[in-house]
Amino acid sequence: MIDTDRILAIDVGGGTQDILVYEADKPIENCPKLVLPSRTAMLGGRVRRATERGRAVFFTGNLMGGGPVKGALKKHVASGLAAFATPLAAKTFHDSPERVRDMGVEIVDEPPDGDGVVTLHTRDVDVEALAEALRPFDVVLPETRAVAVQDHGESLEGSNRKFRFDLWRRLLEAGGLLRDLVYLTIPPAFTRMQAVQNDLPGAVLMDTGAAAVWGALADEQVGERRDEGVVVVNAGNQHTLGVLVRGARVWGLFEHHTVMMTAEKLTSYVDRLRRGTLTNEEVFDDRGHGCFIRPDLPGDFPFVAVTGPQRYGALGLGYYLAVPHGDMMLSGCFGLVDAVKAIAETG
Repeated sequence: MIDTDRILAIDVGGGTQDILVYEADKPIENCPKLVLPSRTAMLGGRVRRATERGRAVFFTGNLMGGGPVKGALKKHVASGLAAFATPLAAKTFHDSPERVRDMGVEIVDEPPDGDGVVTLHTRDVDVEALAEALRPFDVVLPETRAVAVQDHGESLEGSNRKFRFDLWRRLLEAGGLLRDLVYLTIPPAFTRMQAVQNDLPGAVLMDTGAAAVWGALADEQVGERRDEGVVVVNAGNQHTLGVLVRGARVWGLFEHHTVMMTAEKLTSYVDRLRRGTLTNEEVFDDRGHGCFIRPDLPGDFPFVAVTGPQRYGALGLGYYLAVPHGDMMLSGCFGLVDAVKAIAETG
């Protein structure tokens, strides 16, 4: 049985990890909340400092999200410095070991010899460090843990953008139930989620985009319109996701890289998403992940809500800025909490 009285919710993004210690006996405004640098952002900074000092780096631990740390590693190797990784940690940079070696990383089973090698421990969530940070404030971490990460899925060959979006498409073709976006048993393809659950046995996992959608629906202005149909846009630091939600189902979505989105492009994508005319080819060919819309799209989706740390790019477009429980940065955490409660009720 899942304890829903106290829940640790962690929404792991490319720039930040947003944390909520939910306690049912308190107003949610009084629950401990933190916005901290994500592990990939932290490790990216450590790689850059190693590069500046001319020191080799060694990655060991579990696979985790790439993003900033992968970008820093590429520059490190390009500067002529050595990089090493254990087989599992190497999957942070690509699922294929050959692709990682092609980046200039040596895959090893043991720490490399030599002084001055900077050791970097790879994992998306460090609950031990969090517990230590909160201990002086008499905050004990809950046993129920829920974590959101973006998982491209394990793709040894070909485009991981296409592979990730194929997973989204299959989910929508299977019915698109919001409940099906919440995982106690992780599908085999989602190796990043599996890595988190290996570090945190029993944790509930979600995709960051799915958690943001659940969180946006916790805003009263959004939630009360879900039966007539809403468009939820999550403008994250790394990715922008637009989702058609009606009732308990997702009916269509697109996903792109935030740095490549403009206000004009966002308006065009949202308008054509809700009309059912935005194509996968257009989004993918623009270096985005893709688009899928169910052919039985039911009518219009008149209300558009935007959340995420880069939401200000949508200012002036006439969209509603969602603020569930008055705190936009915790949208994903609120979504995680609601999702845990939902699966606890339904099993």
